[in-house]
Amino acid sequence: MSVKLKPLADRVLIEPAPAETTTASGIIIPDTAQEKPQKGKVVAVGAGTKENPITVKVGNTVLYGKYAGTELKLEGKTYLIMRENDLLGILE
Repeated sequence: MSVKLKPLADRVLIEPAPAETTTASGIIIPDTAQEKPQKGKVVAVGAGTKENPITVKVGNTVLYGKYAGTELKLEGKTYLIMRENDLLGILE
């Protein structure tokens, strides 16, 4: 996947995972009640700074806070851009 945006400094661009549409027991969750996903895939990273080098890589699945980042639309898709410091961890 190639995105035409290069984050600056210690920022990362994340493609959020799709929201859950059904519960574990099979109940369908309407759009208005779906929780914002708190994980996603890193699709682009900045070069980092001397104080904050980038440690995540493109393709990593990461966790972030519920209200972290700034939402933006590129090429018809929704992404989040945030500082790497806003990430909580990498899922392995």
